[in-house]
Amino acid sequence: MRKVTPEDLIEKNNAINSVLHINSKRKEKPKAFVETYGCAQNENDSEMIKGMLEKMGYEFCNSYKDADFVLYNTCAVRENAELRVFGNLGALKGEKRERPDLMIAVCGCMMQQAHIRDEIKKKYKHVDIVFGTHALYKFPQLLEKALEGEKVVDAPDEETAICEDMTYVREGFPVAKIPIMYGCNNFCTYCIVPYVRGRERSRNHENILEEVRQVASEGYKEIMLLGTNVNSYGGDNGEMTFPKLLKEVAKVEGIERIRFMTSHPKDLSDELIDVIATEKKVCNQLHLPVQSGSDRILKLMNRKYTAEKYMEIVEKLRNKIPDISLTTDIIAGFPGETNEDFEETLKLLEKVRYDTIFSFIYSKRKGTPAAEMEDCLTEEEKHKNFDKMIELQNKISREINESYVGKTVEVLVEGESKTNPDILSGRCEQNKIVNFRGEKSLVGKIIKVKITEAKTWSLFGERTE
Repeated sequence: MRKVTPEDLIEKNNAINSVLHINSKRKEKPKAFVETYGCAQNENDSEMIKGMLEKMGYEFCNSYKDADFVLYNTCAVRENAELRVFGNLGALKGEKRERPDLMIAVCGCMMQQAHIRDEIKKKYKHVDIVFGTHALYKFPQLLEKALEGEKVVDAPDEETAICEDMTYVREGFPVAKIPIMYGCNNFCTYCIVPYVRGRERSRNHENILEEVRQVASEGYKEIMLLGTNVNSYGGDNGEMTFPKLLKEVAKVEGIERIRFMTSHPKDLSDELIDVIATEKKVCNQLHLPVQSGSDRILKLMNRKYTAEKYMEIVEKLRNKIPDISLTTDIIAGFPGETNEDFEETLKLLEKVRYDTIFSFIYSKRKGTPAAEMEDCLTEEEKHKNFDKMIELQNKISREINESYVGKTVEVLVEGESKTNPDILSGRCEQNKIVNFRGEKSLVGKIIKVKITEAKTWSLFGERTE
């Protein structure tokens, strides 16, 4: 792993000043458009990039048509996200012809794959900057070179040490996303993340706590701690364990809620369950990906647990935290999966009764072991199984939500509803969306709402004094 040196940071800051000088010659501030695909980690990376852009004199807009600089931060986990990125890059060809000074950049997990970079060089020559996840901290230098007329590609295979000298333009107030580690060591056979994000690297706990204190001083009430597998935090560098980190974060004044994702079942300890149960600020909500209910498929996936072991963890959680909300990830149509295997997944859904699942049909990722495995099911069978699973889960989700009717819950108000500006929306401790009527001044506050109506994906209620 390459270390980020003080010289790297000096060069980055010099590049920021250089780009700021270039932009200062303009009559108006240049505008940047940043679009993000994928997970919360990618969203956090984009907040970091926007922090650098702001330092370099950019302001932000909501359309590439209004922008002087366009950046797509990409995801490599599913094919659909890749296709959308290529479609958007293709749409920019005409825009670049009309506005030759338009700067176009693409970064993120897709760019860590050599065959993707080759395709961009060949088919999308109007792209000015291509950089991967391990070159994120070098973005100011890359933009400086591009503004001087150079085509830039920077996607080192070797991950770098964590660079802490970063600022953010955060989105999603009053919830702040804070990464605690990067990369993954698990190598699930379907997953591209260890290849594009590298091995696990944990941040120093003091740097994490300083960031938590900073966002608390800015009025943020909730923290989302991020990592591909937060349960293994500290294992690579002797830092404190994840449960101990949670306790330290909970001591920060001003922070009222703490969430985290994602947790690998094989590393979920009794100590962590105890912290969720006893620490008031840690929300009674857990995202615990199972991926399949079939032991045979779990072994093919290299998940390192059985369905029985997973259920033991669920029972511990429910015994210690009766009102805990559980969510999960499930893959339908994994190579080698039979209809009988999928029935085991449906049985697990009925046993656990998740509040929500995040599910998709298996997407082949070039370079992963699963990409070489043979299918047992036809595409039609995969879609049929997927639809059956969604129908079952929707029924379960609706039943769980209906149990909230008549209850009063505490809601952190996040802003206007996405579908109705006259309605406010927030989340209760169990991470359920709660909609209600109220004044905009409530945003950022935790209030009590009595639930009057339940839908499959959200709750509706009335504010109580």
